[in-house]
Amino acid sequence: MRFAWIDLREVPRPQLQAVVDAAVHARMAGVVAADAELLGTLPPTVTRVLVSEGGPVPAAAKKPGEKSGDRGVKGGDGAKEANSPTGKGSFPLVTGFDVLLRKFGTQEELDALAAGHRAADRAPVAGTIDVRDDRTLQLSCAGALVLPYTVIRFADPTKIPLEIVLAAAESADGKLVTVVDGLEEAAIVFDVLERGSDGILFTPRSADEVFALARLLEATTPQLELSTLTVESIRHVGLGDRVCVDTCSHFEEDEGILVGSYSSGFVLCCSETHPLPYMPTRPFRVNAGALHSYTLGPDNRTNYLSEVGSGSALLAVGADGRTRRVVVGRAKLESRPLLEIRTHAEDGRLVSLTVQDDWHVRVLGPGGKVLNVTELRTGDELLGYLAADKRHVGLPIGEFCKEV
Repeated sequence: MRFAWIDLREVPRPQLQAVVDAAVHARMAGVVAADAELLGTLPPTVTRVLVSEGGPVPAAAKKPGEKSGDRGVKGGDGAKEANSPTGKGSFPLVTGFDVLLRKFGTQEELDALAAGHRAADRAPVAGTIDVRDDRTLQLSCAGALVLPYTVIRFADPTKIPLEIVLAAAESADGKLVTVVDGLEEAAIVFDVLERGSDGILFTPRSADEVFALARLLEATTPQLELSTLTVESIRHVGLGDRVCVDTCSHFEEDEGILVGSYSSGFVLCCSETHPLPYMPTRPFRVNAGALHSYTLGPDNRTNYLSEVGSGSALLAVGADGRTRRVVVGRAKLESRPLLEIRTHAEDGRLVSLTVQDDWHVRVLGPGGKVLNVTELRTGDELLGYLAADKRHVGLPIGEFCKEV
């Protein structure tokens, strides 16, 4: 479950309260600040991360009903004193935070943080490190293995150091938090090695950027409920333009994209993952259909195939209804003989698809069965998706619309 911490330390003062309110309202996982009093005003729904420059790890704040002294606390809350873990004197008990964030740059400093984290009466500790060379990279990997949170700022734009830390910490219980400079980098960081960083640390310039980040965190693709469509007619309609969609991803054998002549219903068009005579497989490609056709993309939005091009995002859909976001590398438009396939759903709804009139073009049937379009017969069953929404410029809209 990916998450974000909002860093308040460099937020412009006029924007600070709005950013704090937005972080709480948008249910950001955590807020980072050097001001314990500010953190103390936040509700318990937010993890309050206090940045501390050094010194012993303070004792954890008392839980409700806990007696003084139960966790090394000499007094009550506030500026009371707690026993030093070294036994050499005492230091102020800081309250109003959930996690203490401290920088480390040597193995000795990391060992001290790890020891503080393991102490039963100490506050939870997170470590932060700047990775700028091999030594600090190896140290960040070590931190990710022993700390509950490891916050890393990478000096260079390459994501290879992040990949190395992710691989090193694959079996660790702690969370990796990557510092990002903007929303675009946040999206990239979450996709590294298909797994991405567990969390990010982000300094917003305004409340709007907090809400934009919340939308990014919520960006998932839905599980679709596919329907069985029954073929009622197939006819040759003559020459027209069809679109091959070449994505930047490798399709699974039971995956394709949803395409249809009407925005209310789509057929699951098969990728060219399966072997064909006379030509090699192209597991990134779907021979999708005529350029007027709709295809379903993320966020329940449709596009005409004529609009799809390099950089577009579509949904790869499996025969079981699972989906994932795929990026288009190119779309190839060529004139070919076309075939119209008309089907109906169980509720009688008409679902139509116009594709290239050739044996090597395929659609998927129930169970992921691969069907050549020129061999379809009346009564054959295909997999499809029925949309409840009418569309205007690809967006769902509650208006009267009839497509024939």
